[in-house]
Amino acid sequence: MPRSDMRACYVSFRYFGSTSILTVPSLENEAHNLLEKVRLLDTRSHLCEALSLFYTVAPPHSHRTYATLFHACSHHKCIHEGISLHRHMLSYSPANSSDLIVANHLINMYSKCGYLNVAHYLFDGMPKRNVVSWTALISGYAQHRRANECFRLFSNMLMDCRPNEFAVASVLCSCGQWNGVRGRLVHALALKMSLDACVYVANALITMYCKSCGYGGVSIDDRDEAWNVFKTIEFPNLISWNSLISGFQFRGLGAQAMDLFMQMLREGIGFDRATLLSVFSSLGGTGNDVDVILNFCFQLHCLTIKTGFISEIEVITALVKSYSDFGDIVHSHRLFLETSCCRDIVSWTGIITAFAERDPQQALFLFRQLRQEDLTPDWYTFSIVLKACAGLVTERHALTVHSQIIKAGFEGDTVLANALIHAYARCGSIALSKQVFNEIRSGDLVSWNSMLKAYALHGRAREALQLFSQMDLQPDPTTLVTLLSACSHAELVVEGIKIFESMFGKYGMIPQLDHYACMIDIFGRAGQVLEAEELINRMPMEPDSVIWSTLLGSCRKHGDTRLAKLAADKLKALDPANSLSYVQMSNIYSFGRNFDKASVIRNEMKGSSVRKEPGLSWVEIGNWVHEFSSGGQLHPEREVICRQLEGLIGQLKEMGYVPQTNLSLHDIEEEHKEEQLYYHSEKLALVFALMNKGGLCCGGRVIRINKNIRICVDCHNFMKLASDLLQKEIVVRDSNRFHHFEHGLCSCCDYW
Repeated sequence: MPRSDMRACYVSFRYFGSTSILTVPSLENEAHNLLEKVRLLDTRSHLCEALSLFYTVAPPHSHRTYATLFHACSHHKCIHEGISLHRHMLSYSPANSSDLIVANHLINMYSKCGYLNVAHYLFDGMPKRNVVSWTALISGYAQHRRANECFRLFSNMLMDCRPNEFAVASVLCSCGQWNGVRGRLVHALALKMSLDACVYVANALITMYCKSCGYGGVSIDDRDEAWNVFKTIEFPNLISWNSLISGFQFRGLGAQAMDLFMQMLREGIGFDRATLLSVFSSLGGTGNDVDVILNFCFQLHCLTIKTGFISEIEVITALVKSYSDFGDIVHSHRLFLETSCCRDIVSWTGIITAFAERDPQQALFLFRQLRQEDLTPDWYTFSIVLKACAGLVTERHALTVHSQIIKAGFEGDTVLANALIHAYARCGSIALSKQVFNEIRSGDLVSWNSMLKAYALHGRAREALQLFSQMDLQPDPTTLVTLLSACSHAELVVEGIKIFESMFGKYGMIPQLDHYACMIDIFGRAGQVLEAEELINRMPMEPDSVIWSTLLGSCRKHGDTRLAKLAADKLKALDPANSLSYVQMSNIYSFGRNFDKASVIRNEMKGSSVRKEPGLSWVEIGNWVHEFSSGGQLHPEREVICRQLEGLIGQLKEMGYVPQTNLSLHDIEEEHKEEQLYYHSEKLALVFALMNKGGLCCGGRVIRINKNIRICVDCHNFMKLASDLLQKEIVVRDSNRFHHFEHGLCSCCDYW
């Protein structure tokens, strides 16, 4: 045996953790076994140690040694070490590069590590190839989702040699949602070659057919190809079951995925982490109500504890997400806190996501804790935190996160730039949104849509249309919804009609419910309620609750009782738990001083156990967000706030403020009607901000208030006069849009 090979065997032995040196005779006896064992690998550090010892041996080395080490580099994705080893071989043992086994291992290493061009170059230069050569390259293209190249290479392989089950399974993996026809062709070939009986091929067929079906909640029957393939497997392995469960989950067939999992449990078939992750993801597609789904979550939680999978961070993260997705934020947070020993950035991001919409302040608190644990947020974590910032009153939190994004080196990331545009816009700063948009290096369609939506949200329809004229990308349906929404808030009826008519003629899009809802809003806000009704009658699909609620709001604004009654009845039928139909009809009758009918509507609402969403407002003071409800009954400083408010109202009355008592919903005395209007939540929030300097920003000139419902006419008039009296800009974000009050005027031009 050459001395270099004996030294290589010693290297391999060290790779498996032993530090004893074998004698020459024992090396000769163990050489073959050790070189085979090294293929099983251990850790990356052991590989580096093995390579270090390898380089101390004088060349040349045998092809078996190089093949073993290339295999190790491939297994651990150590591409830089593999490249160095390749250079070493070309410099000191060039004859080995023409060895078929070594060449195959090289192609496999470069393919698995994503260096497909290098792998293909080596493949093209091989004097002789076998099925392993083809399969290694095909697998690389499949793993890196290069479907066209993968299929083309597989087609060429058929002219050179007979594919094995691994090549067929690899090419099937690349035949996903858009390549169902190719997948069927490969399936036919597998049938002819009797490879369909191989479990690897069958598993790939299940995955391929599930992906080619796409998402749509199609039920399972005898014509379902994935199900039929599964039934033909004589001895399905765990991957077979996991492939079908994952496929059902991908197609939105959550109930079928759960049924299959329960069948696995009944038949005593083991499951692994991948099974549980697919089952957790399937819960939302079961069609059950929230209570039933949460019961499933609890049972799965118990199962993970019994089987020990609760110790795996991926399973914990999936459980946390499942609990939070279905409203049980308490269990979600408690489970997260119990895993302090093994939390990673994914689990932290999961719990931050759970709080991002429900409690943005808590989400930011968790983000600060994440930074204290010396974990590095990735771009997805930052995007979720920006989503939480978008739910807060001021932009200062978004600015802080923005600075951290720059420090982390994500400044040029388009996804984060899009999230920043959205966050700044939702926090009231259209200027910062525009600045981020202008600085994007390679903006995509989402970037344009985000900026257009920012303009629409702030009532700047002209700027939105001008920006759209500069757009150098093909718009999508979301783009046109945003433009139509902008037009509806600015009384741009003609422009809205042109955009709607251009959808099919210019862009080849078929208007959907969202587009029709915007057009009905455009007509309705402009007082053209009959045109809105006519458009509903011409719709090629059934109107949904959004359509009828939009029409109802227009009828409320313009006093069309007949059409409002029709819209309210339709809305009740489609969404009986929605209070909007009752509230709007009660408002319409009260505005017309028909208090008897208004009382009947309110009693009907009580009898149906439907509750109106209370009007709430928020204002940020220092590091705290203060919440106000109408009347301010729960605020500890209520008496002081009310006294200050009464003084402000007196000053505004001298300027011409007249309470809109005709908006009162009850037949009561005029002075009581005024009192009802005085203590609306946004008025209380304004006074509280004036009492606390911490509530003012931008040099104390801007006050920002958030509301959960639409601002009423009386509060709108109040804010206009208050902005003139106080010489401050008052920004109110209600459920529909932003209102910028300044110098006695509003950015909406009283059209909302």
